[in-house]
Amino acid sequence: MNNHKLAARRACCSLLVLGALFAQDAAMSQEPTDTLRWLEHAPLAPDFRVATTRKAFEKQRAGVRATLWKLFGKLPPRPKTPKVKTLSRDDKGAYWLERFEFDNGAGATVPGVLLLPKKLSGKAPAILWNHWHGGQYDLGKTALMESNYTPAASGPTLAERGYVVLSIDSYCFGERNGRGADGLKGGAGEWSAAKFNLWVGRTLWGMIVRDDLMALDYLCSRPEVDARRIGVTGISMGATRTWWLMALDDRPKVAVAVCCLTRYRDLIEAQMLKAHGIYYFVPGMLNHFDSEAVVACIAPRAFLSLAGGDDSGSPVPGIRKIESAAAPAWRLFDKSDDFRSVIYPGVGHVYTPEMWKEMLGWFDSRLALETFTKARK
Repeated sequence: MNNHKLAARRACCSLLVLGALFAQDAAMSQEPTDTLRWLEHAPLAPDFRVATTRKAFEKQRAGVRATLWKLFGKLPPRPKTPKVKTLSRDDKGAYWLERFEFDNGAGATVPGVLLLPKKLSGKAPAILWNHWHGGQYDLGKTALMESNYTPAASGPTLAERGYVVLSIDSYCFGERNGRGADGLKGGAGEWSAAKFNLWVGRTLWGMIVRDDLMALDYLCSRPEVDARRIGVTGISMGATRTWWLMALDDRPKVAVAVCCLTRYRDLIEAQMLKAHGIYYFVPGMLNHFDSEAVVACIAPRAFLSLAGGDDSGSPVPGIRKIESAAAPAWRLFDKSDDFRSVIYPGVGHVYTPEMWKEMLGWFDSRLALETFTKARK
């Protein structure tokens, strides 16, 4: 290539770069952005504020819960006690591994696993472990037995510490992958499940939470379990399942949500709606309140959130707003120490060893029998 052609190519490249920069500057200078214009013309509720007295807050919490159930749509009635079929029981050394399934009364069979420690002295604390999404549709509950997203295998680790552990396959995951209305697998099956539920007047998210509540029903019914000492945990989708379940049901006393405490308006403003699957969205919610209202419903029970500062699916400004808006609910009950949110700078959407240690410590310090008994006095 001669010098003239090389110079011409360099000039052309320079113009392309400058053109891109000018276009970027022009886009950034537009006020307001398309995102903000959409928000400005949407019927959004005002910021949520916790009531100023316990009595008023309890009434407020009941109202938030009633609204959430309404937004879920026409969910089928949930049986008081699920009819569970035990499929197998295997000796795993320190614990028994039971495989079970139940009919959710809405056209689906829900498979699950239960880990029972062998050395139990009386009724044991229990953990409902919610699996993540991550596009890993084949895993579901089996991730409990692996160190995939977690620093160690969650099920065996918790069982060896004396916890009964239960996990189920959520819609479209594990053994339920490809078991939807049209038999499609993976993301296609998830979209079909969401579409079907919208057509019959309900939400996929509501159906997911409904199954989790049925799993909680079964866990509480087990004779080995102290139903007063139940915890819930998960990462990513499992974290969101965790704090929604805690908000809607008072039976779990302790929760750890890892990498998915998200304020929805801030997610929109960060232009990161793509960070979450279709299962996640509840129609009309922002007409009433944002996710800090859901989190506040957990008070005064123990709730720990662990998040990465570089996790685009949970923008840090939104987490800070949830903290400031929800914390007063715990203060009303003199339980400020039971609401904790930790953000790890430079960490993305991952479960770090530091987070793992925090999770274990949070459960051990609040679900151990002697600690629990002392706290109730």
